[in-house]
Amino acid sequence: MITDQHPIGTGFTAATTADDVLAGIDLTGRDVVVTGGHGRLGHETSRALAAAGASVTVAARDTDRASAAVTDIPGVRVEQLDLTDPASIDAFAARWSASGRPLHALVNNASTLFTPDRQLDARGNERSFSTAHLGHFQLTRALLPALLEARGARVLTVTSGAARNGQIRWDDLAFASGYDAGAAYGQAKRANVLFTVELDRRYADQGIRAFAAHPGVIIGPGPHDPSRVASYRQQGLVDEHGATIIDPSNGKKTIEQGAATLVLGAASPLLDGIGGVYLKDGDVAVIDDEVRPLTADSIPADANSAMLDPDDARRLWTLTEQLLA
Repeated sequence: MITDQHPIGTGFTAATTADDVLAGIDLTGRDVVVTGGHGRLGHETSRALAAAGASVTVAARDTDRASAAVTDIPGVRVEQLDLTDPASIDAFAARWSASGRPLHALVNNASTLFTPDRQLDARGNERSFSTAHLGHFQLTRALLPALLEARGARVLTVTSGAARNGQIRWDDLAFASGYDAGAAYGQAKRANVLFTVELDRRYADQGIRAFAAHPGVIIGPGPHDPSRVASYRQQGLVDEHGATIIDPSNGKKTIEQGAATLVLGAASPLLDGIGGVYLKDGDVAVIDDEVRPLTADSIPADANSAMLDPDDARRLWTLTEQLLA
C-alpha cells in the first residue's frame, strides 16, 4: 500500500536551495557517499553536505577528472567506482568495509542521459539501465553492512519526472528491439523509484530509509552544446538567444535549487520516520494519476501510482537479482 506519499509541509518550495534545506543542520561525524559527486548536480550536493559538516566521498569512474572538479570542496575524498563494472563496485564496497566506517547516507546520483545510440555494458545490459539502476542496486546491497551500522541511514536515489511515463520492458530490458533513447531513460528512472519502494519495505525496520528524488529540469547556466540548443528551445529551456530559462514553478531550476531535494532526502530530519517515497520541490510529492502531456509550458513531475506500485517493485527487485547473479 502507498501510505507516506503525500506532502508533509516542510516549508520548502521549488525555489529552495540546498543550503536552505541544510541551514542549521550539523552533519559532523556523518559519512556520505555521492556517486558522480563531482559533476554539476552531484558537485552541488557534495558541496552542500560537506559545508554542513559531513565527511563526503565522491565515487567516480574517472578519479583524475573528479579530483580536479572537487578541489573547491575541503576534505572531500574521491574513490574509483564504475557502476557498469561489477568488479569495480565490489572493490569500492570492500575498501569501505575495510575502513571500518559506518555509512550514514548513500546518494545514488550518477546517471547516463539520453544516449542516442543503443549501448550495452560488458554483460549485455542497456547502459542507462546498467548505470542508473543495476549499478546502484549492486552498490547499495554491497554497502548494506555499513548502512546498517549507521543506525538510521538514508539511501537517496536520484530519479526524474520521466519516471511518471517510464515503462519497465519486462521482456526486453536491453532494448534488443525498438531502442529509443527517451524510453531507455524513462525505464531507468522508473526503476529508480521502484527500487526505492522495495528497498524501504525490506530495510525500514532495520533502520535504513530510502527516498527517490526528482531534482527538476537542470541544464546549467550555459553556454550550451550547439547541437542541443534547438531542442532546448523547443522544450522552453532556453530563450531565442540561447540563454537558460529559470522557472522553478515549472520545474526549470538552477543547480542549487535542484540539489535541494537531494540533500533533503539524504540528510534532513524532517523526513525522519517515513520512507519509500518520491520527493519533488523540497517535499514529498503528491500523487497525480491524471495523464498530462509534456509541453514547453508544462513539465509534469508529480508522483503517480504506477511508479510506486509495490508489486512491480518486488518484481523488479527479483529480476535485478537474477541479472546480477
